[in-house]
Amino acid sequence: MREALDEARRGLADGEVPVGAIVVVGGAIVGRARNAPVALTDPTAHAEVLALRAAGLETGNYRLTGATLYATVEPCAMCCGAALHARVTRVVYGAADPKAGAVTSLYRLLDDSRLNHRATATGGILADECAALLRRFFESRRG
Repeated sequence: MREALDEARRGLADGEVPVGAIVVVGGAIVGRARNAPVALTDPTAHAEVLALRAAGLETGNYRLTGATLYATVEPCAMCCGAALHARVTRVVYGAADPKAGAVTSLYRLLDDSRLNHRATATGGILADECAALLRRFFESRRG
């Protein structure tokens, strides 16, 4: 999670909402990213999606069975969908997202039995530190 936090800090410095993500397979980081929708003019450029894309390129396979996705904020519906399509085995996140979180806050997409794939989830890891970055960003915007 500390590596994901480093990515989130880079995102904050770039003027993006500070969310960072990494993908780990067999103890090695195979993908890392930070939010970049503004820089890439792409609404799908969430940290989780970009980290999954990087992991697919690094491993040569979009199927990331056995991988763990770490994100500083609870993934949204789009990011949970991407994780499930990638066959990620586990998702670990920091701060809950009561407005868009799709792991437990608004939806429970990762363990929805109606879907073809599922992933286990653990939340609240370094949650205070992850949430503090978000507060800092939004307070700076509101002045």
